[in-house]
Amino acid sequence: MENSGTTHYATNRKFSRTPCSIEVDYSVFSNDAKQRRLIDLKANAIDMSEAGIGIQIDYPLTPGNIVWFNSGIVEKVGYVRWCTQADNGYRAGVELDGKYVVQLDEATEVFNKRLEVLEKRCLDPDENPEGLLQATQEAIDEVLLSCAKFEQQVHDKDVIRSTRIRFREKTNPLLSKSYFINRARTWPQGYQGDFKMLESAYRNSPLSESLGYYLDLYCLNTSLAVAVSNRLKKLESILKEELSKRSRPSVLNIASGSCREVFELAPEIERSGATFTCIDFDQDSLSFAANRLSYTNISPLTSHQVKLRKYNALRMFDHELNMSEFGKQDIIYSVGFFDYLDSEFLARLFKAMYTLLNPGGLLITSFKDAKRYRYHDYHWIVDWDGFLQRTEKDFFQIFSDADIPESSITEKREDSGVIVFYLVAP
Repeated sequence: MENSGTTHYATNRKFSRTPCSIEVDYSVFSNDAKQRRLIDLKANAIDMSEAGIGIQIDYPLTPGNIVWFNSGIVEKVGYVRWCTQADNGYRAGVELDGKYVVQLDEATEVFNKRLEVLEKRCLDPDENPEGLLQATQEAIDEVLLSCAKFEQQVHDKDVIRSTRIRFREKTNPLLSKSYFINRARTWPQGYQGDFKMLESAYRNSPLSESLGYYLDLYCLNTSLAVAVSNRLKKLESILKEELSKRSRPSVLNIASGSCREVFELAPEIERSGATFTCIDFDQDSLSFAANRLSYTNISPLTSHQVKLRKYNALRMFDHELNMSEFGKQDIIYSVGFFDYLDSEFLARLFKAMYTLLNPGGLLITSFKDAKRYRYHDYHWIVDWDGFLQRTEKDFFQIFSDADIPESSITEKREDSGVIVFYLVAP
């Protein structure tokens, strides 16, 4: 195995290598998927060329990993191209062509210095708050231009992913002063887009001080954050209209989160006699919703109109299982959840939901339109890359794969136009 890997790489070399045996220091991200961190290690350089280096190591590396050589015969950045097991550890080939990483590192250093200056300015009571916010926005906009340029130049997904992690690590001392950025980097609830983050976005109020305050404002003012708040208002409007023309409808709320729209529509739900079944896999979100709804006349503790249930929505691709668990429904809806699901699986899910509707029923879905927001904020400034980048063409392909006719679909958008709703009626 070792020989085949090494031979394959050697046949593709552009430069001949010179044997050597020199100890070098290097840094690389750990293989721990749960806690990716930069670790410092030592290697023995066994051969070198103008464009690459072969190293003997004790730690297994993965092709695409970025390696930062810190001392020894080279102080450069490289990409792991191959790694094979040897009798006394591992051998790896590293391509020393990290100029784009170096360029981004330099842009990151400039960004950090700008934030340090801003932090000092925040202490001056005579500073104009609007000027501080504008300076914060400009600093982030400029570094994200460098991040976008890096992606265009590199293309390699593994390299881009590792570089994003390094960027977040290098900027964390300053950016973590923002409640929103820190939470969207660490996700203490255990998953991206948790109900507490969304609740904070809905409240639209900074939760940090000094530099963190302006970083919070930046996050709340991004086009996607504004759209998410608008999405809730649009959902409430759609549901309110549907409840007004239906008598005792059965409603299934998938990945219900905090159930804020259920709380806001409590009077309409009570008047219509509707029954809402709200499912979520996060027990904390269900407990939060139960507490909030306890202040209404549709509290799950005193009324049969709202049921809160811990359930894994990923099981809902099976029609027979859905029938036994929930039965036919008049309205099925979810917002945000579908953005995180693979298109092929989502088509199966939509098909099952579509067949679960009663005659005259309605499936309410929403998607983030990738053409109308900048995703770099979420992939670089924070670690929020779970939602997929899709366009209208992708959305309609999913419906087509789910055997849902286009004639059954009505499109609506929230006020900013970033998030699109699809109302599907059999």
